Amino acid sequence: MSADLEGGPELVRQSSGEQAASYIRRLIFDGVLRPGARVPQDDIAADLGISRIPVREALIALERQGWVTIERHRGAFVTALDPPAVRDHYELYGLVYGFAVRRALERTGPSIVDELAPLVRRMRGDDPAAAGQAILEFHRTVVNAARSSRIRVVLRAMSSLVPGDFFAEVPEAVGIERRGLGAVLRHLRAGDPDGAADAYARTMAQVGEAVVRLFEARGLFAAGPADRGA
Repeated sequence: MSADLEGGPELVRQSSGEQAASYIRRLIFDGVLRPGARVPQDDIAADLGISRIPVREALIALERQGWVTIERHRGAFVTALDPPAVRDHYELYGLVYGFAVRRALERTGPSIVDELAPLVRRMRGDDPAAAGQAILEFHRTVVNAARSSRIRVVLRAMSSLVPGDFFAEVPEAVGIERRGLGAVLRHLRAGDPDGAADAYARTMAQVGEAVVRLFEARGLFAAGPADRGA
């Protein structure tokens, strides 16, 4: 999934390399490509109707993101994820959003509360899809209010671990973020940026635990023998 925020929608327009990267992440997430498996570059290029060049570009990007390992003269192989790696990923999100919410209050002032309050109310509705959109808008509003290009760069560099519609794949996360972002708003109302940052960090850590449970249920942590002769 290519998005500026975890759980965001797929970009409508993707380069061939981005399309290939999204496709490979999906194959890994769906268990088609298991840890240790060779990434079949020719097959992926044929499936997508593209040349091998954007597939190679995708694999270079995916290696930087920790999805694959490229071995010279051997190809690219799926890197095994483990629960600590997933937890680290979401705790890093919590740190970045915590930093952003501090800067948002500092640089935007109390008006940030007025922007976020309607979004928290929308999260409480009965429609999970609408709640998910409100959650993503909350994150975007905080990042925009922080007025920091560096925060945006860091978030763009963090690839999503869950391809596609995050809240459809991890429905448990909706309730976690409803509660957690409500706590963030309460701290902002009280003029407490440290409390808001701590609430953000706790929320994203809990989301990480939900993703760990999802990956365990899908068998994505199962080591299994690596078949490198495929």
